This record gives sequence, C-alpha cells and structure tokens, in this order.
Amino acid sequence: MGAASSWAPDDIHVTTPLSLDAYFDRIGWGGSGAPTYETLAGILGAHMAAIPFENFDVLLGRPPRLDIESLQAKLLRARRGGYCFEHATLFAAVLEAMGFAPVRHSARVVLIVPAAEAPRTHMFLTVPLPGGTFVADPGFGRFAPRVPVPLRDGVKASFDGETHWMERTASGWALRVATKESSVAAWVTTLEHDNAADFSMANHYTATHPASAFLNRIMLRALTPDGRVSVMNREVTIARGARTDTALLPDRAALRRLVAAHFGFDLPEIESLRVPSIDEWR
Repeated sequence: MGAASSWAPDDIHVTTPLSLDAYFDRIGWGGSGAPTYETLAGILGAHMAAIPFENFDVLLGRPPRLDIESLQAKLLRARRGGYCFEHATLFAAVLEAMGFAPVRHSARVVLIVPAAEAPRTHMFLTVPLPGGTFVADPGFGRFAPRVPVPLRDGVKASFDGETHWMERTASGWALRVATKESSVAAWVTTLEHDNAADFSMANHYTATHPASAFLNRIMLRALTPDGRVSVMNREVTIARGARTDTALLPDRAALRRLVAAHFGFDLPEIESLRVPSIDEWR
C-alpha cells in the first residue's frame, strides 16, 4: 500500500502508543484513574480548560491529521488546540486507555442551517457507565458542554451559567444548550456507531472544501480561570464572571498577541493569515 494522504482512513487508528502521563501533564490532571462518572467529568473539564478550540491549521492549508502521534505532537507537545475531530479522537483514545468504552458518533451542526442542509461534520462521544450513558463533546467550541450530558430525554446538565440537555427527535437526538442569552439546538444525530473512515472523510471535507465554515472563518475559544475568550473573525469576546467585553482586532499582529496571551501558544504564521470573510485583512 502506498503512502497515505492527509485524510486516509488509517490516520485515525491508534498506531502510536498514547502517553497518558503526557496527556495528564498537559491537562493538569492528578485525580483518580478509575472509569467512573467522577473521573469522566473531571478529565473532560480539565481537557477543555487546558486545550483550546482553534482552526488555524485549516486556515493555513494544513488539514489536521487524526493519527495519535500527530495529535500528541500538536495538542500535547506543541500545546496547540484543535477542532472537534482532533479533540474527540484524542479524548476517546485517552478514555479507552483508562478503561472506559467510548463510542464515536457524528452529528449535523444546526446552529445556522437546518439538518437537511447540514453535513455530518461534527464528532462527539457517548460513554456508557453504570449510572447511564453520557455524551462527552470536548470539541464543539463556544457551545461545548463542560460536563458530561446524560443521554436521557430532557435531563439537564448545568455548569457556569450554561445548561445542556439531550432532546429526543423524530429521527434521533439533538443537543440543546441554554445560556443567559439564548436557547438553541446545537447539533442532531442518529447515534450510529461511526467508523474511522467516516471521520477521516468528514475531516477531509471540513478542512478542504471551499464551502466549509472552518476554511472561511477564524473560530477560537479558550477557557480561563474566570471565564472564556472567544474569537469569530475579527470579533473578540472576553467573559470574566458576569462581565462580557467585545472588541474588534485591528490586524493579524493583534490576533497573534491575543493567542499568545490567552491560548497558550505563539504561531508566527498568524501574521500572514488570509481569511476569505475578512475583507479588511486582505
């Protein structure tokens, strides 16, 4: 077999040993390793607090690789972030190494378009436990639940002013989220058990298709001890407790400084970034 392309199905398989020590060091986890709800909730929260959501590689024409060695090199050793396929693939491998039995699923994001127009471009997990099955979704950016969500119709999980719950629909399930500003359906799923090739193809589309939102917008989110920092194109939102401030980035240099200050890494390529939806930066 010849050399695999950047989206080949075998990229998603665990072919390189996962270092739990390196992962736990990255997320600052020193708690229990037992496969319990408390452990799942703890490492999910620690993962999301330490590893940001960001799509720079897609914007720079570098489709993310989903093999475990590439994910460890980027998210652990380089202390970068990533988008859903990267977060969920690494998190699933960690859970399996700890004795959990996560199931990988795809979903259609319906924040902007209806389900009939949305491709399956989101990856999340369900995790069966003695107390029930829970949704773990560390890579959904702004609306990602920071605690496991029970896979039970209408049973809510709340954290830091946000509430998530699963809602049964005619064709499957929807993740809903309520904040102080709004209540929306985030994504819908049929809960099929998807295969490695499914995510490899979805990752390829999301990272390379001209119509992909990730190829046309800057989308970033980092959690901070007292809130979060979010970026959508030039707009920056910084939430600290009950206070929320917004501002417009004047140029790419300001974006680079913001990423270094709040996201934990410096990426010089940001200063040459081209984003189709930002006319002012062309």
